[in-house]
Amino acid sequence: MFSATEMRDFTLFSLPHVITLLIFFTTFFMFIYYRQKLVKYKAILKWSLFTILLFCDISLQVHLIVIKQWQVSDLPLHVCSLSALLALYLFLRKNQRMFYLLFFMGFLPPILSMISPDIVHQFPHFRFIRYFLKHSAIPFAVLYFILFEGYRVPRKAVLWSFLSINVIAIPIYLLNRLLDTNFFFLAAPSETKTLLTLFGSGVMYNISLEIVALIVCIITYIPMGILQKEEGKKLRDDKRMVRDK
Repeated sequence: MFSATEMRDFTLFSLPHVITLLIFFTTFFMFIYYRQKLVKYKAILKWSLFTILLFCDISLQVHLIVIKQWQVSDLPLHVCSLSALLALYLFLRKNQRMFYLLFFMGFLPPILSMISPDIVHQFPHFRFIRYFLKHSAIPFAVLYFILFEGYRVPRKAVLWSFLSINVIAIPIYLLNRLLDTNFFFLAAPSETKTLLTLFGSGVMYNISLEIVALIVCIITYIPMGILQKEEGKKLRDDKRMVRDK
């Protein structure tokens, strides 16, 4: 379960992979459907998600050190790792702009990462369980902040967040050149076959990354835009009812 050489036979859309995805999406939609009943468990949800995210990040580093496989490329500097750090920060301190980044980096990207995961270990290996647990907890954290903390994202935050992610990518790019790493997958697609494999190589790969990143930001905002539109409509209806009384 913890071996570096065993269970390295992960297959895309194998039975364990499909079951894991079904569990995630079922739980995700139940989280939304039963949101009003879950309000009284808000504190439990908050600290459970906080603990899961913290455990996933620390346990991986400890695991790699123990089995003597740790490398500088294992530092938590990928998109989903930074999303987890943002979520941990927001659990401790409110910050609207930080949430904008978390929303666009931590909602759809981790879900895409679960659909096309960058892993080689199969269930029930620790790396498989930790990978999907972490990538599930990040969008759940985003959903928690929306449903129970009242965070919202304005339309103008789409461009602001896209540009901010590009600004963050600059030191990440320089770090990649310095350490010969591939954080943010800026240098090349992952070694395993994922959606990034379709982006080509060289300059075309980087152009594809930019285009897809912008598209992902726009798509991510759609449900938020619909939510705020419905909330605005309800607020106007309520005001109209008060005036008519």
